[in-house]
Amino acid sequence: MRTSIKALAASTVLAVSAFAAAAPALADEAAPPSDFTVTGSVAIASQYRFRGVAQSDNKPVVQGALTIAHSSGFYVSTWASSASAGSSPVNIGGTEIDVYGGYTKTLSGITLDGGLYGYIYPGATLGNYYEIYGSVATTVGPATAKVGANYAPAQKVFNINWTSSSRENLYIYGELSGSIPSTPILLHGHIGHTGGGFDYPKQYIDYTVGATVKWKNLALDASLVGTNATRTKFFNSNLGAGSAATTNAYYRTGKPVGVVSLTASF
Repeated sequence: MRTSIKALAASTVLAVSAFAAAAPALADEAAPPSDFTVTGSVAIASQYRFRGVAQSDNKPVVQGALTIAHSSGFYVSTWASSASAGSSPVNIGGTEIDVYGGYTKTLSGITLDGGLYGYIYPGATLGNYYEIYGSVATTVGPATAKVGANYAPAQKVFNINWTSSSRENLYIYGELSGSIPSTPILLHGHIGHTGGGFDYPKQYIDYTVGATVKWKNLALDASLVGTNATRTKFFNSNLGAGSAATTNAYYRTGKPVGVVSLTASF
């Protein structure tokens, strides 16, 4: 009986030892974390504004985004939105698809980002265009500050100029955001300046001031968005062409308005 017990004990010790020896091997065989990260989002918004100007005739839109990022800092993304068409003053063919890619890196608390951005309008007659972009962001106390620029070099889209003879465009901007402590609320502000081939109707300033409430993977945002493009500027430009009705139609696309959106991220 004792011999059997000893044999059983010896067998148990050998089995445990064998399992312990095999455990690291099993751990080593586990797949390492991927260097790639895939993220995305879908959203509905009361309207789509780009640099302060309505791109959906002040009507609701559906939007979506997808990003593939590598641990090295390189990434590629796509973003799409329903948009204005038909008789809208800003007719971009009903759909906008953006494709962009670049590199981002954080050094000593400063995040650098830059790349190439393409704007595709499948149903538009003015054509697609691209920009070179870059930005710098850092934390300032409880807030995050960011400044950046988007430069559109000479290309086909500038063959048809609205109010400027320039064959290039420069957009510069600054942003400030920060969370309210112990709340899910994020406050954010943006101000930008457009100058060149995309003058509307002349060089103009756009702004956004708003708040975002986050819950799990959902974000509800309410913002005031607008530009400093006045009725007088449109009336005296070749966009307004001295017509009160046409002037009001263009002014409506850039006047201050509240925009609400709900975004789900994954």
